[in-house]
Amino acid sequence: MSVLTSSISETLTLNMTKFPVNLRFLSLGLTVAGALLSTAACNRDPNAAGPDDDTSTTGRINISVDETFAPILKSHIDTFQQLYTYAHVTAAYKPENDVAQDILTDKVRAVVLARPLNANEKSVLEKQMLIPRTTHIATDGLAIILHPSNPDSLLTMAQLSDIFSGKKADWKEISGKGKSGQIDVVFDANRSSTTRYVQDSITRGAALSKRVFAAKSNPALLDYVATHPNAIGIVGANWISDRDDAAVQRFLKRVTIAGISAEASPKSADDYYQPFQAYLALKKYPLRREVYIISREGRAGLGTGFASFVAGTKGQLIVLKSGLMPATGQTRIVNTSKK
Repeated sequence: MSVLTSSISETLTLNMTKFPVNLRFLSLGLTVAGALLSTAACNRDPNAAGPDDDTSTTGRINISVDETFAPILKSHIDTFQQLYTYAHVTAAYKPENDVAQDILTDKVRAVVLARPLNANEKSVLEKQMLIPRTTHIATDGLAIILHPSNPDSLLTMAQLSDIFSGKKADWKEISGKGKSGQIDVVFDANRSSTTRYVQDSITRGAALSKRVFAAKSNPALLDYVATHPNAIGIVGANWISDRDDAAVQRFLKRVTIAGISAEASPKSADDYYQPFQAYLALKKYPLRREVYIISREGRAGLGTGFASFVAGTKGQLIVLKSGLMPATGQTRIVNTSKK
């Protein structure tokens, strides 16, 4: 068994420049003026500011977020606003395609996506004379969830491909463990990032099963799988990884997290992995994807400030607690022998 422990350190270095004697009073005057301007910026009322009159820690901004990452981004926004009381971040949680459209059409200045912008999307922004800033913030694992009564709790990538594409439509075709019944495949929403991921990385472009439907939200998906013995669903790891969260505790009592193997013919249960941080870090869990904050700001506005916070020490600690793998920071893998 592998256990992941992480420590995130940040070093702040202050470079002091010695001024010549005849510039001492000028230096003092500039320092005082800078302090006054900084104080005024930090304490101004954001309600009196214009829509573009914000700084990296003050003002108001709307962002769009892939709804798969709602739990973790809500934690980031709450913490950011507690630290910077004059900053107000309002997030809309949407399917991936809608999030991408929002940044292209200038509805928002920053978005959270499970992919970078593609070439066509970048060209749209380039025509607007904008170069997007992309910040890697985490590695996510997509969890395969089953009803607790399902004996097929260990699945290979090949079996998942057959299930999601509809090549195998009954549980008795999967492992011969005695379970039968038509397989119901459940996604969180139409046009979601998980749907795209399954088609890109699991079925490899093949059409999805005819018995696929969208539950309209991740909580609804979890509830459906918990109440339908033949269902299989896929959710982002942050919905089931923070065991201090009461909602996560309730979910885990009602569903089973499947172990997944990339091997064609796994030799034992040790070849199957769940979306724990250690297995994301070691790249043993096969259903991994990267998470990004993308900003269209051409200046150091609130969107840039929020992205810097999420990618910084405090933000990465929130990522760590949520069950995702932080993008930055020192990590240490400890291998313990099995008894």
